[in-house]
Amino acid sequence: MSNPADTNTIHPSSPTGKLLAYYQPIIALETGNIVGYEALGRQLIGETIASLGPFFSDPTVPVDEHVRIDRLLREQAITKLSTLSDPPMIYLNLKPSWIYQHYKRTGELHTMQLLEKYGISPCKVCIEITEEEFSGSMSELNEIINLYRTLGCQIAIDDIGTGFSNFDRIAQIQPNLLKIDIHLMKKSAYHSGYLGVLRSFSTLAEQIGASLLVEGVETSQDLKRAIQIGARYVQGFLFAQAEPEFRPKDAFAILIEAELSEHRRHLKATTLLWQELGNHLVNTVQASGIHGHLEKAETLPANGLGGVVSSELADELITYLLPHLDKACIRVYLCRSNGIQVSANHYRDHAEMWSVDLEYRRADWSWRPYFLPHISHEDSRIEAKVSSKYADLDTHVWIRTISIPISKDLILLMDVADNNE
Repeated sequence: MSNPADTNTIHPSSPTGKLLAYYQPIIALETGNIVGYEALGRQLIGETIASLGPFFSDPTVPVDEHVRIDRLLREQAITKLSTLSDPPMIYLNLKPSWIYQHYKRTGELHTMQLLEKYGISPCKVCIEITEEEFSGSMSELNEIINLYRTLGCQIAIDDIGTGFSNFDRIAQIQPNLLKIDIHLMKKSAYHSGYLGVLRSFSTLAEQIGASLLVEGVETSQDLKRAIQIGARYVQGFLFAQAEPEFRPKDAFAILIEAELSEHRRHLKATTLLWQELGNHLVNTVQASGIHGHLEKAETLPANGLGGVVSSELADELITYLLPHLDKACIRVYLCRSNGIQVSANHYRDHAEMWSVDLEYRRADWSWRPYFLPHISHEDSRIEAKVSSKYADLDTHVWIRTISIPISKDLILLMDVADNNE
C-alpha cells in the first residue's frame, strides 16, 4: 500500500475546493470556559463553505484518499496551535483503521510527528477514536492507543451509543473522555428510556475515571439535559458552529452560568418539594394511628414473636395507612432496619385500587442503592428520608422511595412517582 501522503491518485469524490480546518468550541461546565476545539474539515468552493463530512463518510472513496485529506487538515490545525503562546486543547478525529494500518505498516504515529515538527506538547491533543466497524485486533489497536496516551495525549471515544463503542472496547481502551452520540441526546427529550441510558453513561464515565462530553447541544433544553445527566463538557450550535478562528476562553461563560444557576434553583426547589412531601407523609403516618396499633398488637403473642413483627401484622398495620395516602404514592411496604422486607407489597393497580403482592415478603433490599439512605435510621425518630430519583423495576416509571421509621426495628417505605424533570 502506498503512503497516503505521497499518492498522486485523486478520487472523483475528493474535495475540489480549498481545504480548511475549522474549529468547534468545547466548553467545561465547571468553569464556563472554552477548554478546546474539535477540528473539522471544510472546503471553500467559490464563496461557499461546505462540510467534508459527506466525503469522509463515502465508502467508495479509498482509505488512502481519506487519510491524505485528513492529514492535510490535521497539519493545518496543529500549525495553528504553533502560532499561539497558550494554545487550547485540540480534538482530532481518527478512525481506528487509520491508526492501526499505518502503524502496523510503518511503526510511526503521524500525529506525533506533526506535534514534534511544530513544537506542540502532546498534552494539548485529544485523539478521538471515531465510530466505525473495526475488524482488526483490538489488543494491538489498544497497544497503539496506549502509545499516544504514554506520550501525553488524551483519548476520547466518539459517538457513544453507536457501533464501535461497545462496553468491551470502552473497557479495553479506558478513555479519558466519552462523547455522547447526538441521536441519543435528541431521543432522550421524549423517551424516558433514552434518558436512563444517558444517565448510565454518566455512571460508566465515573466508574472508569473518564469525563462525559455531550455534543450536538443546539437548544437551552439540550444544555439542561446535559447538566442533568452529569456531563462535564458540552459542544454544539447553541454555542457556535465550526469556525476558522478561536474565540476568547470566556465567550460562553455567562450563558453557562445562567443555566447552572437555573439548575441550582431547580434542584433547591425540588429538594424543598420532596422535604415538604416527606414531612406531609410523616404527619399522615402519625394521624393514621399506625403507631398505636403497633404498640397494641405487639403485646399479643399471636402477632409479636419475641418482639419480631410478623408479616401478617405488618400487612395489617399498612391497611390503616392506605386510605390516607396521596395518589402519587404507588407502593407501600414495611422493612426491618437491616433491609429485609417483612410485609407484602401494597400497590395501586390499574383501577387505582390497592392490591397486595405477597412475592416480596422476606426480600432483602439492603443491596439496592436507594435503600442506603434508609438503612441509616438509627433510632425511632419520626423523620422522613428521600432517595434519589430512579426507574422502578416493575413499572419503569421514575420514582423516589421515602422512608419513615415507625419503631426501632421497622421502617415504612413508600414509592412515590416523580414526574418532574
